[in-house]
Order: sequence, then structure tokens, then C-alpha cells
Amino acid sequence: MEKYANYILHPIKIINRLASKNILKISDKTYLKLLYKERMGKKINLDNPQTFNEKLNWLKLNDRKDIYTTMVDKYEAKKYVADLIGEEYIIPTIGKWDKFDEIDFDKLPEQFVLKCTHDSGGLSICRSKEKFNIEEAKNKINKSLKKNYYYASREWPYKNVKPRIIAEPYLENQKDKGLIDYKFFCFNGVPKFLYISEGLENHETASISFLDMDFKRARFKRKDYREYKEIPKKPLNFEKMKELSEILSNGMTFLRVDFYEIKGKILFSELTFYPCSGFIPFEPEEYDKIIGDMLILPEIAKGEK
Repeated sequence: MEKYANYILHPIKIINRLASKNILKISDKTYLKLLYKERMGKKINLDNPQTFNEKLNWLKLNDRKDIYTTMVDKYEAKKYVADLIGEEYIIPTIGKWDKFDEIDFDKLPEQFVLKCTHDSGGLSICRSKEKFNIEEAKNKINKSLKKNYYYASREWPYKNVKPRIIAEPYLENQKDKGLIDYKFFCFNGVPKFLYISEGLENHETASISFLDMDFKRARFKRKDYREYKEIPKKPLNFEKMKELSEILSNGMTFLRVDFYEIKGKILFSELTFYPCSGFIPFEPEEYDKIIGDMLILPEIAKGEK
């Protein structure tokens, strides 16, 4: 009973947990109101959103285009992005499967990464085949394949993504340093700031820092991650990354565009419509509103979904 005590004390969490698994059928708008209250500790204004997080959740309900499904599918997005900026920025796909048991590990290289195409949690990294725990990877990925990522926080683009597995080469810049993500926050096709991150596979040791477009530390941060003590050196291709971000986000109300730089070469990572699912714990909190002012919502119907 002890492990259920938290839910007994907080019935809203019971509702959210059931709704996140699609056991309890409630509207997206109602669910997001409850989830926002639980995650952010306050009510959300979906009728007249003001903050960045409120506007991201408004977009979940009101801005739904079929192309978004392609853009978040980790396999299909590669062709979409290649058509816009070129094949040279795309991480190659070593293999693609519908089921884990279809994977022939003898045909994979010594190092590789397994990803589910439909979520952000189905990831297994193999740095050495000898040490790679296939059974552990199977359990993790099979669990992910059974989930529809949309229901957890109503990120609509994921609702119709076909769950599959892909393998990609294992990427690293230097043996003694982790792989850095460069994540550009683009508003109506203009990158306004970014964050760099490292080691996200382990929350306890991961680092995240927001930067301005001059690659200087921003005045705000995420209070759920530690910051970099020292900002890494600006990537060689930083200006080109900004240019590519503009191309990929052109025509989008908001889009986060993510890249790596590996040995002086830019590689596309992913496209994200709702960073942190629209629940970013900014510090200072006032930046939620300041950044929200950068996001101009489209004039479209605000009907409940």
C-alpha cells in the first residue's frame, strides 16, 4: 500500500495516470488542464494563453497538420529534412524493423544505437557488443513499442506515428567527452535562442544550459537540470546551424530544431514541437512569460479536441 499512498493523497494523479494510458477517456483539453496543474502547480489559461508553456499546450490542441506526424517520426523525418537541406546532414539508418526479434545483431556493427521511431524514451546504446545487454534492451524497447506516446501529454503529432525500431551508428566527438546537442528554439522561422545538452540518458549527470544567438549564457535556465559549469567552445558550424534551423522551421509557429556537430560536420538530430511536453520549469519563472511573448499564435479555431 505504501507505493500507492501518493495517489491516495492526490486523486488528480490517479486521473492523470489513467488518462495517460488511455484507460480513462477524457478530452485532450480537460486532460491538459489537469496535467498542467499537477506538473506546474497552477492553472493553465488555454482561452488566452500568455506564457511559453501555455502557448505550447494551446498549439497541441489547435495546430494539427498531417505533416507534423512525418516530422516527428524518427525514420520518416530523415527524408523530409534531406529534401529541405540535403542528404549530407542525415545520420544513416543501418536497419529498420517492426519487432525487436527481427533484429539480426550479427549484422550490426560493434557500436550502434537502437531507437523507437514514435517516442523519445525507446533508446538503447551499444558501445560494445560484448557488454551490450540484449535482453535488457529488448525489454525496454518492447515496452516502448506498446505505448502510444501521444496519450502521455497529448502531443498530437505522435498519435499516428507507426511504432518501429531503427539502428543508427554510435556517434561521439572525442573519447573523453560526451556528445553535445544543439537545440534551436525557432519562432515563426527565426531561431531566437538555443540550449546545449549533454548526457541526457542519465538525468543525474546530464547538463543543460540556455544560450543566446551569440553563444553566450542566457539569463534563464531549467531548474530540473544542472547547468554547465563552463560553456563548451562554440561549434565550428554554428552560423550554418542557425541558417539550417531557419530553413527547417520556415512557416512553423514554433519548432525546435536539433543538431550535432561530429568532427566538424553538422548532423541533424530531430524536430520537436513541444519541448519538455510544454512543461518547462524556467528559472527565473518570469521567463516563461518573456519567452511566451516571442511566440505569436496563429489565428485559428480554438475548439476543444
